[in-house]
Amino acid sequence: MATLEELTVAAQSEVDAAKPIMKSVDGNRRELNDEEYAQKVIDIANYNFDQQQNSYKEARQLAYGSIAEQLDMQYWDLVNGTTTWSDHIAQVKSDNPKPA
Repeated sequence: MATLEELTVAAQSEVDAAKPIMKSVDGNRRELNDEEYAQKVIDIANYNFDQQQNSYKEARQLAYGSIAEQLDMQYWDLVNGTTTWSDHIAQVKSDNPKPA
């Protein structure tokens, strides 16, 4: 996992490579100023850090399946004495680990 500082350095390189970055103000196009470039670096780094720290949540939600599907798994586990639902949940958590 990259630190926020490492992601900031990467974001700075990304922004530098994309220069000049233009912006529309009152119908006129102009290049970002130094303050806007600095804010863009911060925004990109923070976005990437957030994605790194939290993307597992969305991946898990998609992989879990619907509540109806999970309830059906639990019902059939009770009827059949199986562990399909708990095995499924454990696999989803294993496949999409929480960052340390």
